[in-house]
Amino acid sequence: MRNTTSKNSKKEYIEEFLRVLDKIGSDNKLREEFMLDMLTPSEIEELGLRWQIIKRLAKGVSHREIGKELKISISTISRGSRELSDPNGGFEKVLKKLKII
Repeated sequence: MRNTTSKNSKKEYIEEFLRVLDKIGSDNKLREEFMLDMLTPSEIEELGLRWQIIKRLAKGVSHREIGKELKISISTISRGSRELSDPNGGFEKVLKKLKII
């Protein structure tokens, strides 16, 4: 079956999802329950792993060391590195907000 969802619809879906997260706010229990319902266990693990990659990269840990610590390939780390190199990107802003960098 072919995917007929338009690019605009997908953008609207993402925006709606982000609004839902915003409405959940600081209710940690509800946010956890919602995310556990929305994502598979492997998707949740993948998101957690990506965040660990970004934090380590921001702290200057080498790709090789991250790969060894997290037992992942250098190519997996490289994507995070590319995204982190965008000074206007979300990673940079969140890391600063959380005072990680």
